[in-house]
Amino acid sequence: MEKKLKALSHLHVTVFMSSFASFIVVPAITDVTMFALCPGTDECSVAIYVSGIQLAVIGIGTALMMPLIGNVSDQYGRKSLLTLPMALSIIPSAVLACSRTTNFFYAYYALRTLTAMICEGSINCLALAYLADNVTDSQRATAFGILSGISSGAYVCATLAARFISAGSIFQVATLVSMLALVYMRIFLEESIPDRDDSMTQPILKESEDATQKDGNVIPRKVPAFKRIPSLRDIICLLRSSPSFTQAAVVAFLYSFAEGGMLASSMYYLKARFHFNKNQFADLLLIAGIIGTASQLFIMPLLVSPIGDGRLLSIGLFFSCVNNIIYSLAWSPWVPYASTALSVVMVYASPSLRSIVSKQVGPAEQGKAQGCISGVSSLANIIAPLIFSHITVSCALPSHWRSPSLRV
Repeated sequence: MEKKLKALSHLHVTVFMSSFASFIVVPAITDVTMFALCPGTDECSVAIYVSGIQLAVIGIGTALMMPLIGNVSDQYGRKSLLTLPMALSIIPSAVLACSRTTNFFYAYYALRTLTAMICEGSINCLALAYLADNVTDSQRATAFGILSGISSGAYVCATLAARFISAGSIFQVATLVSMLALVYMRIFLEESIPDRDDSMTQPILKESEDATQKDGNVIPRKVPAFKRIPSLRDIICLLRSSPSFTQAAVVAFLYSFAEGGMLASSMYYLKARFHFNKNQFADLLLIAGIIGTASQLFIMPLLVSPIGDGRLLSIGLFFSCVNNIIYSLAWSPWVPYASTALSVVMVYASPSLRSIVSKQVGPAEQGKAQGCISGVSSLANIIAPLIFSHITVSCALPSHWRSPSLRV
């Protein structure tokens, strides 16, 4: 037990540092994008469309990659697969750490799009599978909630740091912390491989040996290492393996559709309507993060046993809907700040959903299951930015600055 707790503590540190590096750039990237595409203005429909297209392309990549990454981690271990996204995530922030001119922004945009197809969501997916390997069914909702709370804590710390660090230094800090997270993970985190045959736990780049019978003799033959990569049919069969899993996939799609749409357009909407800047974005994210972190770390563990993860999911989804409605009706700059109070229960949705999914499959399929749900969520993120970006430009923003060339 002590060994498992130590392993989980190293996982928590790894997730905290990688999440910190990811979140610290969020408040600044809007201003960087606006400066590169529409310098000197607070209103830029091009930036909204560009960000929406990027999120959609990333969604296509992650929808394809998440089930693959999850399944391969079931065979070869969580730590081995964590190395790839954590290493790739260093590259985009390193580009903007050098310069934030237009040419460097375009380089960042291309590299961020390519690397995020693998990195976006994969660290969280593999961390959830790692937890499922090391905790019992009855403890998973609490463990997933704590992991989500640690990620929210990183969100708070990163947003607070972004409030006081210049835009140039933000990307330098993000690059440094990303590298430290990778080094820490490789040194301290223990490998976690589900119980299975030895042939399933070999290094990724080696070929496995299979045996065939010929004239009573056992003759080994080589089998490609990626023979067990899941096909689209395998993924569909997994999604249909139980009614609960299918329902969870539908909920994940709809929830991610709404969240992806808000992510693609909300900051540009607030900037255009209320002239929010980097500091105000940071304040807004900071308040929501503090509330969410406290709720996931201290309140959610107390509610899991008496209420259950199903009801916690319903509560989180309901108040997420309420929050989105309030945003759409915002009539004053204080309204978005007030709506952050709903984060105390909104944050229950994701860990509760992941806990339900985890209980539907065996220990050797945790990575595949979490990867499939991440893939479904990414599929929603393909569609949502394109729809919400157009709605934001066409309906929610002042008509005098909509670009005629981008109207539909």
